[in-house]
Amino acid sequence: MKKGFKACLRDFDGAHMKGPYPGQILTAVGLDSNNGIYPLAYAIVDIYLLAYAIVEIENCESWKWFLECLGDDLDLHAISNFTFVSDKQKGLLQAVSQLFPCVEHRFCLGHIHDNMQKQWRTKEYEDHLWDCATATTVPEFNHYMHILNNLWRANIDMLLNNLCEVFNGKLVDRRDKPIMSCLEFIREYMMKRICNLLKVQKKCVGPLTPTATKIMEKNEAVATLYIAEWCGDEKYQVKGPWNDQHVVDMHERVCSCRIWELRGIPCRYVISVLYNKADHGECVHELHTYVHKVHWLQTWKTAYGYKVEPIKGRALWPRSECPMQITPPPHCNQPGRPKRKRRKYMEEKSQSRS
Repeated sequence: MKKGFKACLRDFDGAHMKGPYPGQILTAVGLDSNNGIYPLAYAIVDIYLLAYAIVEIENCESWKWFLECLGDDLDLHAISNFTFVSDKQKGLLQAVSQLFPCVEHRFCLGHIHDNMQKQWRTKEYEDHLWDCATATTVPEFNHYMHILNNLWRANIDMLLNNLCEVFNGKLVDRRDKPIMSCLEFIREYMMKRICNLLKVQKKCVGPLTPTATKIMEKNEAVATLYIAEWCGDEKYQVKGPWNDQHVVDMHERVCSCRIWELRGIPCRYVISVLYNKADHGECVHELHTYVHKVHWLQTWKTAYGYKVEPIKGRALWPRSECPMQITPPPHCNQPGRPKRKRRKYMEEKSQSRS
């Protein structure tokens, strides 16, 4: 999994154990080329290559151990520059700042909105919050923040939603099992998940992933409404029907809306420029060549070209020659009836009722 994640070309952005062996499952999940979840992998013991670790409690020390293992496997250093997205788990903020002081640390906007709903419940607040989160330029963000301030007279940070919730949701049925059974379930789940994605990839056609293809088709349809004017060199001024105007620099491959730079997919303004260049007989390559390779179908296939290997049954596992004897964890009877369902957030509850 760690080899496949490196092939994704993307920077990466716990769940409680139940039953008689309480603890924590710490997870690190990234994005693949199709914007799907990609559980990161490292070894707990020699025969397990899984995207988790089990610790006694969720604190700074356990998170530091988790991140040190993750950093060793992914060749991350103290000066590495990437993005963490978290739910403000206990000890995680301190651990990340100590081990990776140069990273960008964002917080899950879904959890921020869930906390916001305790006081501001209307959909109007939600819409303006997401407008702030999806803004790609400072003026656009300030505009939406001004509208939001007029509604609730307070500032709020914009961040992305957390991918780990999807992965943790798959672990619900086995979190009350013994540790070895839980680890085996996760390993087999990840093995099956790669196989399922390989079946999906065989049905895909075209140079881009399905998600990137949909985004490009949408941008292409809207780009016909824009007018691009050549300003000399490789710069163009692009006007739209909604009084929006941006500058595209084809030499630097940037647009003042910053969408091309941030997402790696040409925005409507860039595609309008390409249409203009083609109309004037200039050499224009195929549209997918202007998309970052992270969104190419071949990159997506390469990421899942590495497999989680099957292993023999437990009866055939070799005995460890470690002189230290590892004792079983203390047995702890949980109070009340065991909960098997993940706690849903308010937005999920409203969607299920509708």
